[in-house]
Amino acid sequence: MTDITVELDENSNLEAREALVLAYREMSARGLGVGASGNVSQRINSGMLITPTGIEADQMLPEQAVAMSLNGDCMVNQLLPSSEWHMHGAIYRERPEVQAIVHCHSRYATILACARKAVPALHYMIAITGSNEIPVASYATFGTDSLANAVVDSLRGRLACLLANHGQISLGCSLQQALKVAVEVEELSAIFWGTQAIGGGHCLSDAEMDEVKVAFSGYGQQRGKLV
Repeated sequence: MTDITVELDENSNLEAREALVLAYREMSARGLGVGASGNVSQRINSGMLITPTGIEADQMLPEQAVAMSLNGDCMVNQLLPSSEWHMHGAIYRERPEVQAIVHCHSRYATILACARKAVPALHYMIAITGSNEIPVASYATFGTDSLANAVVDSLRGRLACLLANHGQISLGCSLQQALKVAVEVEELSAIFWGTQAIGGGHCLSDAEMDEVKVAFSGYGQQRGKLV
């Protein structure tokens, strides 16, 4: 990483930093991570804001959010960013519609990731991810470009995937949507794990899922959603 000056409007800077801290704390409060595991980011005009490495959610302050370019150039005099900045930056470069990312090691999603089992369409709420499956990205060492590339490939056309032997990652047009998707990925993972324990579940067909997606398009407060 190279030190650069990342230009941010002072008020937007503060608002974005405060929003990132709140999202990080909510991720922890919802049981999606333990300690300093997991990371959250949001897109800004000059790149992204991302949580720093090694800082737990209840200890993080707005001024500790790390401003950086999508290629890893950092604003001066900051803490080190999350080791997964490569993955966040690669997703933002590939997916201009994505505005926020939540990566966590939630329990059931991580169990499936370690078993390398994709989540199928057992429950209609999988439609929140924009796909009929939550796939597992190929294994690569954390914090590497290899992992970033594997995750980008698995996320094509969808808002979530599992990371082999690692955890889950979820996308959104806002921090709240990314969190909502992450929460649902964890719940769907728990449902799949539970059905496996009692002999397996019955998946919805592609035709049934197509009907769900049509119903979702007019359900709730859809403005600004990616799916």
